[in-house]
Amino acid sequence: MPLAVAVAGANTHDKRLVEPTLQRFAVRRPRPKRGGRKQHFCGDKGYDYPDIRTLVRRWGYTLHIKSRGEEARALRSYPRYRARRWVVERSHSWLNRFRRLLIRWEKKAANYEAMLHFACAWITLRAAGVFG
Repeated sequence: MPLAVAVAGANTHDKRLVEPTLQRFAVRRPRPKRGGRKQHFCGDKGYDYPDIRTLVRRWGYTLHIKSRGEEARALRSYPRYRARRWVVERSHSWLNRFRRLLIRWEKKAANYEAMLHFACAWITLRAAGVFG
């Protein structure tokens, strides 16, 4: 389920949207406790930068960011290896089912973000089994 979203142009690099996305959680995130359940941040090669790693650690997440070529080596070594980022790709696929989000028709970012929040709420309600 999408927990936070940040809207920017298509030509904006993913690393520029990490901090705005982390700041936009709708529900306040619990502080990580010693010995408690760890909170994870899964990213792909687009997040493999030292400043992003520092930022995410400062927020208290356990990092799962594969550097270039690391995933290919893991696939060769462990045939049953599964990437963790499939969760993000699945969420993108769910959002692409909303035609209004797939092609951005709104000129104002606030209108597009409102539709994005509506789609996330719809996905969450559907996953919870509210609609039968």
